[in-house]
Amino acid sequence: MSTTQIMLLIAAYFVVLILISYFTGKEDSNEAFFKANKSAPWYLVAFGMIGASLSGVTFISVPGAVEAKQFGYLQVVFGYFFGYLVIAYVLLPIYYKLNLTSIYTYLKDRFGNVSYKTGSVAFLISRVVGASFRLFLVAKVLQLLIFDQFQVPFTITVIITIALIWLYTFKGGIKTIIFTDTLQTLFMLVSVVITIGFLASALDLNSISEVYSNVKQSTMSKVFFLDDVNDAQYFIKSFLAGMFITITMTGLDQDMMQKNLTCKNLKEAQKNMVSFSIVLIFVNILFLVLGLMLTQYANQHGITAKKDDLFPTIAMLPEIGVLTSAFFLLGLIAAAYSSADSALTSLTTSFCIDIIELDKKPKASQKRIRKRTHVFISLLLVVVIVLFDAIFKDVSVIWELFKAAGYTYGPLLGLFAFGIYTKIQLKDQYVWIVAIIAPIVSYIINAYSVDILSGYQIGFEILIINGILTFLGLILIRRKQH
Repeated sequence: MSTTQIMLLIAAYFVVLILISYFTGKEDSNEAFFKANKSAPWYLVAFGMIGASLSGVTFISVPGAVEAKQFGYLQVVFGYFFGYLVIAYVLLPIYYKLNLTSIYTYLKDRFGNVSYKTGSVAFLISRVVGASFRLFLVAKVLQLLIFDQFQVPFTITVIITIALIWLYTFKGGIKTIIFTDTLQTLFMLVSVVITIGFLASALDLNSISEVYSNVKQSTMSKVFFLDDVNDAQYFIKSFLAGMFITITMTGLDQDMMQKNLTCKNLKEAQKNMVSFSIVLIFVNILFLVLGLMLTQYANQHGITAKKDDLFPTIAMLPEIGVLTSAFFLLGLIAAAYSSADSALTSLTTSFCIDIIELDKKPKASQKRIRKRTHVFISLLLVVVIVLFDAIFKDVSVIWELFKAAGYTYGPLLGLFAFGIYTKIQLKDQYVWIVAIIAPIVSYIINAYSVDILSGYQIGFEILIINGILTFLGLILIRRKQH
C-alpha cells in the first residue's frame, strides 16, 4: 500500500468512529458517559470486550512471540477462562449489589478512605502503564508506515494517536465505546482470518485440514510445558498466572468492569462474561496459528523480522496485496484503539469519581470538570508513551506489559482478596505503606530468584507473589477485635 492509500484508509476508519460517536453521544450526561444509563445489550458488551481485552499488543506480540515461545501462551489463556468465572460469580455480584460506578468504592465501604484512595491510585498507575504500552505499539507501527516518510517526530505521532481517541470519546464516553468496540472487534477478527487465508495459499495449504496438519506437525505448536518447574513457561505457573492476570486486569480493573456495569442486571453481566471467556480461547488460538504461519512464511522467504516487527513487516509487503495489507492496518488500529479508548474513558471515570470525588462538586460544574479531566488524562498518556519510546526498544511488548501488571496490580489483588475472604478490619491509615512495600519486595525477589530459589525463574506469577505479600502485610496492620 502507498502512503496515500494508508492515510485515506485511516481517515475513513475514523470518520466511521466519529459518526458512531455523534449518534451515541447526543446525551452528553455524566450518567451516560460513566455507565451508559445501564442499558447496554450484554451480547454487544461481550463481543466488544474481545477487542478490548486483546488489544494491539495481542495483535502484534502474540504472533511475533510464537517462534521463541511456541504455543506456550495458550497455557496462560486457559488460566484466563477460570479467572473469568471468578469474576462472573464472585466479583460481579458484589459490584451489582453495591450499585457501583467505580469498583474501588467497595474498598471505602470495606476498609476506609485511605484503602479506597490506595486502590484507585493503584488502578490509575496500572491502567496508564497498560494503555501506554498498547498505544506505544500502534504509534510505532504508524510511525514506521506513514510518519517516518514525512520525517514527523515520534512525539507528534503519539499526540495525533491520542487526539483521535479523544475526538470520538469526549462526549459519549462508555456509551460510545460499547458500539465502537463492537465494530473494532469485527475488523480485528476479519483481519486475522484474511491474513491466515493469504498465508495458507502462499504455503500451499489448500484446506482447513491441511492448515490443521501443518500446525500439528510443527515444533512451534507445543502447548504444554511440564518438564522443568524452573522454566518461566512451566504449565502450573503459566495457568495460575493467567487466572490471576484475568482476575486483576479485568475483574479489579475499572476499565473492563465499567463495560460490565453497563448491562441491565447481574444475570446479563454474568452471561456476557461467560460467553466472552469461551470465545476468547478460540480467538487466541487463531492468533497463535497466525504467528506460526507468519514465521514459516518469513523463513521461506528469507525475511529477518522478529518479534513485534514480524507481522507488520510481512503484512505490508507488495506481494501480500492491497486487500490483505488494508485489513492488517484496520485490524491493528481496531485492536489498539478498542482497548485504548476504553482505557481513556475508565481513567477519566476513576479520576473523577475516586480521586477528585466529582459527586461532591457543584452540579453545574460537574460536566465541565469531567471534560477537563478527559483532556488531562489524554496529555498524561502522551507523556508516558514518549518515555516508553526512550526505554523500550527491541522487546516483545506483551511480555513487558504482563511484567508491569505483576507489580502494579498486585496490591489491588491483595486488597480485594483480603476484603472478600476475611472479616478483619484494618488500620486504614497504613494501607498505602503496604501497597508500596509489597511491589518493592516482589521486585527484589524476582531479580534474585535464580540465586535464592535454586535456579527457579519467576514468570507471570510475580503478580500472585505480589498479591500474597500485600495480603500478609494487611494482616500486620489489622485492627484488634474487642
